[in-house]
Amino acid sequence: MIDLSHIEKIYDSAAGPVHALKDISLHINKGEIYGIIGLSGAGKSTLVRCINLLERPTKGTVTIEGKNITAMNNSELREARKGIGMIFQHFNLLSTSTVFDNIAFPLQLSNTPKDAINSRVTELLDMVGLSDKADQYPSQLSGGQKQRVGIARALASNPHILLCDEATSALDPQTTKSILQLIKDINRKLKLTVVVITHEMQVIKEICDKVAVIDKGVIAEQGDVLDVFITPQQPITKDFISVLLSNELPVDFRNIEIKDEPFEDSILLMRLTFIGETANDPIISSLVKKYDVSADLFFGSLDDIKGAPFGRLIIGLDGSQDDIHSAMDYLREQKVKMEVIGYVSRHASSHH
Repeated sequence: MIDLSHIEKIYDSAAGPVHALKDISLHINKGEIYGIIGLSGAGKSTLVRCINLLERPTKGTVTIEGKNITAMNNSELREARKGIGMIFQHFNLLSTSTVFDNIAFPLQLSNTPKDAINSRVTELLDMVGLSDKADQYPSQLSGGQKQRVGIARALASNPHILLCDEATSALDPQTTKSILQLIKDINRKLKLTVVVITHEMQVIKEICDKVAVIDKGVIAEQGDVLDVFITPQQPITKDFISVLLSNELPVDFRNIEIKDEPFEDSILLMRLTFIGETANDPIISSLVKKYDVSADLFFGSLDDIKGAPFGRLIIGLDGSQDDIHSAMDYLREQKVKMEVIGYVSRHASSHH
């Protein structure tokens, strides 16, 4: 659907050339919600603007639905851009036009007949839940309502692609949730391909199917959101995820010596991650029944990623080495991701 191949973007600055994007290749499938996450200045907004050629890559090609848009002339490009809607962090609405006229604007530009404009705008107002606001001006709307107008305007010319550049970062958490829900509904209803640019992992976790992490102009990591959450490879990805999922040991353990080998009166601390069905299964209790081990629970959380339950536990296993190893084999069979933290003194943890 969208193919970025070896994209480079170099800006000239007083201090010399700035390499904003370095050899970026991404493939986004039709109908997917694809997230691109990065810190400020990582290159994510430049990258999304290369998709509709608001920024022309210095090198590389952008292919959309089999057409190389980097090779198009201006009139071909104008035509191609009708298939790509875009929404922005600061809404970019026309302040002297009503909500209705803001949404109608792209259709007026392309000389759509008046009655066709009226029926399309009415339909879009309904879709974004603003039917009663047609005659109001942007200054009378809340941030969330402004973004809904922005979304309706982006959808006016029936695009197949929607680019969202930090579309929720000016909104409060509650409004963000409702806008993300709206984007998800539109993606499903209209079979739109959506590209979401953000610096917040929460946004990725709520709605994206796939994610690419961009760091200093390079793709550090990409894959299914679930895989990236469970087994992040790069430090930058781990940082993004740790904002949402605390990987820290409980406070009581932070000053305790953790050893690699068992010692007298020690227990084995482990971090377990469960996904999907497993998250709801009583794995720990069957573990204790099956093997001669006891398991103390020191930390637990249950979350939800793309509708799949996602649980995390820190447990302390106590028992003979053989029993502990059998218990670990059992956990592996149950498709539980395990991370051994190390051995700590049983007494150190006994004041829980």
